[in-house]
Amino acid sequence: MAGDFNILGMVGSLRKGSFNRGLMEAARERLPEGANLTVADIGNLPLFSEDLESDMPSAVRTLKQQVERANAVLIATPEYNYSVPGVLKNAIDWASRPYGQNSFNGKPVAIMGASIGMLGTARAQYHLRQMFVFLNMYPVNQPEVMLPFASQNFDSEGKLTNETTGRLIGELLEALVGWSRRVGD
Repeated sequence: MAGDFNILGMVGSLRKGSFNRGLMEAARERLPEGANLTVADIGNLPLFSEDLESDMPSAVRTLKQQVERANAVLIATPEYNYSVPGVLKNAIDWASRPYGQNSFNGKPVAIMGASIGMLGTARAQYHLRQMFVFLNMYPVNQPEVMLPFASQNFDSEGKLTNETTGRLIGELLEALVGWSRRVGD
């Protein structure tokens, strides 16, 4: 459903059959009234280099504009090596640069994640929360959406089958919209 509340989604996995892409699609199906979701293509960004800041690649300019136009950000991330995937960190670095031109400044943000392991992206999500302090973002604290054993919670087409997680995603989106209105986006 289309509306005037714009959420920018960022998926921290480039894999076609990514469980986190599946979470983002589940979010698209559960958007609150008046909200819409655009998912950024972070896979086409070059590796961050301060040398490129003075003449930013077009993919970087596009991402920064998407972040700036969004009322809020929704991140779906896997966990790699106990932390945030490199592709997501790269996108965050680009959108927050150059120094003094942080596109995330003051943005409400929500996190969700799916993992094949038993902790369901807890460490990656907490590392993101640490980054949000410096980025001056306003995270939604609850509900936490951390889906463990992801391969058991999606069907063969990548559609989320876990009803509890689906409900929590809906609650997370409601909280994100409500929080955004409270912090005065």
